[in-house]
Amino acid sequence: MSPNDLTVAQRIQDGFDRLTRAERQLANIMLENYPVSGMGSITALAESAEVSTPTVARMARKLDFGGFPELQAQLRAELKATISDPLTKHDKWAADAPDTHILNRFADNVIDNLRNTLKHLNAAEFDEIVEMLSNTDHSVAVVGGRLSHNLASYFFTHMQMMRNGVTLIEPNASSWPHYMLSMKEGDTLVAFDVRRYEQDLLRFAEMAKERGVRIILFTDQWGSPVGKFAEHQIHSRIEVPSAWDSSVVTMFILEAIISAVQNQSWESSKARMEELEDLFGKTRLFRKFV
Repeated sequence: MSPNDLTVAQRIQDGFDRLTRAERQLANIMLENYPVSGMGSITALAESAEVSTPTVARMARKLDFGGFPELQAQLRAELKATISDPLTKHDKWAADAPDTHILNRFADNVIDNLRNTLKHLNAAEFDEIVEMLSNTDHSVAVVGGRLSHNLASYFFTHMQMMRNGVTLIEPNASSWPHYMLSMKEGDTLVAFDVRRYEQDLLRFAEMAKERGVRIILFTDQWGSPVGKFAEHQIHSRIEVPSAWDSSVVTMFILEAIISAVQNQSWESSKARMEELEDLFGKTRLFRKFV
């Protein structure tokens, strides 16, 4: 995969072990308030990281940029991408779409998205997320945005079948303080936020963090501002030849997490699911052919 396919954050993470102590200090500062921290002058960035300006220039070259101006140009492009509306996204893809069927173009992009996402998905962090979600000593709340609420609802339905103490937070942000009342220190908030990032979710995550709630964020390759409050983040590639972003890769990871939680807590999950099936039988919700 070409370095041009990666965000600046991904290049920093991939190349972190090759950096000097001063460069690592600079890298951590850039990631703390990404991408805004890298948008000022090279002098301002060096001062905020307490390193020299040559250190900034050297790190940029180590990350395969021609220099700091080229790194900063990509940061600006990423920032522009995060605020793109559906019309802008459509025009971007339509301008130079190859002469192949949309099914093939879409499939190629989704496959590339999955491959790129998995390359940067840390298996140890995945396991920690599964451990958090399997721990029934603490409750789990799930929240999404205008479109990502559908992902939140799907995830909630499966988690709620496997364990107690799972809540789906409704999309209406004016009701969110009511849910916050029940959140305690050590509980988990699973949040979904992709571009164009939603201010209500950011404020809600900040309030949850203040209460000691541990946050798992599902976001895109650029990273929602909610990430500054998150203990764990899953970054999925979402761009496809469409006016809208794709949820395919995020759904793939969600289903992998659901499967892992089920395997880790099978005895209790099995008993709960058997009880649920018995309840379904009494309601005669599903048709039977016997």
